[in-house]
Formats: sequence, structure tokens, C-alpha cells
Amino acid sequence: MAQVGIIMGSQSDLPIMEEAIEILKEFNISYEVDIVSAHRTPEKMMAYGSEAHTRGLKVIIAGAGGAAHLPGMIASISPLPVVGVPIKSSNSIDGWDSILSILQMPGGVPVATVALNGAKNAGILAAQIIGSHNENIQNQVVSFKENLREIVIKSSENLKK
Repeated sequence: MAQVGIIMGSQSDLPIMEEAIEILKEFNISYEVDIVSAHRTPEKMMAYGSEAHTRGLKVIIAGAGGAAHLPGMIASISPLPVVGVPIKSSNSIDGWDSILSILQMPGGVPVATVALNGAKNAGILAAQIIGSHNENIQNQVVSFKENLREIVIKSSENLKK
């Protein structure tokens, strides 16, 4: 059973969202992937958001470009934490439209928002959320962060040589 739902507004978002998929694979976290457009398939979006928790999902990662309504709309109908990934799309205004559409949510409808095209961080945040009640995943996150620290220390040492 999937623990994380990864959804995006269109097929063109997949190359960015694959970074979240890779992180979840690294942590051995089960996931599902789908295209759910807030504007072109609103009925599908409503069903996905309102039923996700009943299917065992724990977190939803939603990526969208342009007007980027998908993460906020999913957050408005789901009791699950939603991580929004703003995507710089071909019709985007340097990605700012996507960032602000996801970031500027009204009170009561939170969306955790990562950087533009930041699906990798969305995957890590989903792992941290799941790790808050799964010791195995939490230990993997601790190891992942320790590895990041070691990479920086080695880089620093190499720079000084």
C-alpha cells in the first residue's frame, strides 16, 4: 500500500517530480504517481484529495506549474499533509506564478512549499513526516543527513589542499 501520493498537473511536470520518486525509492517508501489536473480534471482531483487518506496515504506531494492550484486545492479537501512543488513551466512567469500560487495559501489551508522545481526536497520532507512515526525511516533520514554533512566536510578539506 502506498504511503505517499505524488501528483502533478500534467505529463510535462514528470521530469521534475521524478526527483521526489528517486528519494522515496532511496528510503524504501511506497508511493503512487498520477496526473491530476486542478483545471482539466477537477472531478478526479476532488476524488483523489478526499479519498487519499482512506487508501492509506500519509503525505501528498503535489507539483504544478503556471497558476499551480493543484497543491492548494488538494490541501483544501484532504486531511493529509500536502507538500507543494512549484514548477517552472513553459507558460510560467519565471516560476513566480507557481511559487506564489502555492505559497500564499489562506489561513486554515496549509501547504508546505519547497523551492521552485524542488521535488527532491519534497521527497525528503515526506520521508521526514513519515519518519516522525516510523523509527526505521527516521533512522534512514538521520543517515541521509549525516551523509550530507560528510560531503560538505570532505569538500571543505579538498578545497584547502
